[in-house]
Amino acid sequence: MNDSARPKKSRGLLALSPLAVFLCLYLGTSLAAGDFYKVPIAVAFLAASVYSVLISRGEPLAERIRHFTQGASHHNLMLMIWIFVLAGAFARSAEATGAIDATVGLTLRILPGNLLLGGLFLAGCFISLAVGTSVGTIVALTPVALGIAQRTGLETPMIVAVIVGGSFFGDNLSFISDTTITATRTQECSMRDKFRVNGLIAVPAAAAVLGLYLLSGAEMPAAAQRQSVEWIPIIPYLAVLVLAICGVHVTTVLVTGIVLTGAVGLLGGSVGWIEWIGALGEGIAGMGELIVITLLAGGMLEMIRRGGGIDYLIGALTRKVSGKRTAELSIAALVSMANLCTANNTIAIITTGPIARQIADRFGVDRRKSASLLDSFSCFVQGLIPYGAQLMIAAGLASVSPLEIIGYLYYPMALGICSLLAILLRYPRKYS
Repeated sequence: MNDSARPKKSRGLLALSPLAVFLCLYLGTSLAAGDFYKVPIAVAFLAASVYSVLISRGEPLAERIRHFTQGASHHNLMLMIWIFVLAGAFARSAEATGAIDATVGLTLRILPGNLLLGGLFLAGCFISLAVGTSVGTIVALTPVALGIAQRTGLETPMIVAVIVGGSFFGDNLSFISDTTITATRTQECSMRDKFRVNGLIAVPAAAAVLGLYLLSGAEMPAAAQRQSVEWIPIIPYLAVLVLAICGVHVTTVLVTGIVLTGAVGLLGGSVGWIEWIGALGEGIAGMGELIVITLLAGGMLEMIRRGGGIDYLIGALTRKVSGKRTAELSIAALVSMANLCTANNTIAIITTGPIARQIADRFGVDRRKSASLLDSFSCFVQGLIPYGAQLMIAAGLASVSPLEIIGYLYYPMALGICSLLAILLRYPRKYS
């Protein structure tokens, strides 16, 4: 390597180092202590964020802080924070007015114990396929999953992971998913063709996980059944699900849900004005740490981008491509590493999509296959990173650590394995 290349490589590696600081501090310390609560994730992000500002060079400290703040206040993050606030308020309001308890009771009556996990997973798959967003699915179903865990004695991280896993099925395949739209546009192929290829990879993964849940269900404890179902408190939840499936924006869905839970609770006499307003406040306050984490992560990842960390990754991962298989592997590695650095699968695809298209054209990779790989591997990584929006909001709603959920995320793991096998085994043959 010549001398002129060394500084660029050094800067690229240095720009990526805040991510390593976060992972080492959070994961390393937690695993060494055997307790995921020893090091709060917000503290780990704070340390990594301060470090990311300090290692930036060539600008005054005030200017570096300004760039950090711009990253933290990106419009996508602000929208996510609004969703967190509304989701917390809705979940607590629904709990206080009896909506969650009634919905849990209905679910347990419809699904017998041996079909409960499989039924929840299928619900997550179908709803996410309809709404095109994993976040919206998680917001709608996690409170119900939490109530079921409390009624059945199942581990909360495990049953929450069932919902999160199912939510990524639709995130990956839905025609209205941001990742599908972005992947097909950057690769210049039709959504229908991408769906066909992607389905041949994702459906076997989902089928395997569904089979696992059905087998596991045989050992599930039976929950006490109610003699009757309270239908009135269920109205807010039914409205939320119907609006989500109809494609209404998640913020509108949540505001509607909050209003309906208040109306049902107040008119039905289950809560008073003071109790309902207090529940809303408790739900919003419960999202406080999640909001802080989101801001810190956004700022840190912006500093990584500005420092050339993502550009360095793109160059390093595309340098030694020589054939179809290595070309597909490089596309997979490219979007996976970009996802680690952005914590957003849509942005990761936008960042790497044009490079992936160039690789596909140069080495004869079918663009339908490259679009499928971009989407599948981005969802695989997004589903397993503890600082991704999906895991953080699920963990926030369930009051557990994101790391506790990761061990039960069978579908993202299965999707990653099937996607890798699709590359190694040249599957599906027609598109490989």
